Amino acid sequence: MTENEISTIVIGLAIEIHRTLGLGLLENVYQECLFYKLKKRGLSAEKEKAMPLIFEEVKLDCGYRIDILVENKLVIEIKAVESLTINHLAQALTYLKLGNYKLGLLINFNEQLLKNGIRRVVNNLQINQPL
Repeated sequence: MTENEISTIVIGLAIEIHRTLGLGLLENVYQECLFYKLKKRGLSAEKEKAMPLIFEEVKLDCGYRIDILVENKLVIEIKAVESLTINHLAQALTYLKLGNYKLGLLINFNEQLLKNGIRRVVNNLQINQPL
């Protein structure tokens, strides 16, 4: 399954969760629900996947954690904030680069209409592009 095919499934599940729960909950609630739905769907998923930083050939555990990694291909970063910022995008890009992944989804569940809170993040994307 390609990154795009996985992302289509994830977006559908996220919309389903958002329709059921609405906005205003904590990020970890949405993360747990999405993780559950992914597993129920039969997809391989890891939550809170540690992302070490390699600096001058030394592997450093700096506390970076991917919210959910699907099929070892798609990075999902979950937020429940007023609006996404450039810092959220930079965080998602960092995970893509550290893990050498191609595609990520930055999902802000704190939106009236969830599609307005979903951003596709592609490795090597310029950080100064508008959200």
